[in-house]
Amino acid sequence: MDTLIYLGPLVLLAVLAFNFYQHNHPKLAILAILIGIYIVYSHETGHTATEFRDEVMKSVEEEADTIAKDYRYDGEKITKPLK
Repeated sequence: MDTLIYLGPLVLLAVLAFNFYQHNHPKLAILAILIGIYIVYSHETGHTATEFRDEVMKSVEEEADTIAKDYRYDGEKITKPLK
């Protein structure tokens, strides 16, 4: 049953890519092929786009925390008038 859930969308994407290419829609055919590649990659490696997004967000958050620690807010500078 698991193989049908995995292979079914791949076969469907292959048929769609072929159909798009035959009807002169090469951009949609390439998109269907790229989606199929993503399905195979995520199934084989276990890495998903959600994991990648979470890692990027964690990295950005850590970097923002370090920048906030390095450049502290100075309330006195804001009250000084400009000359």
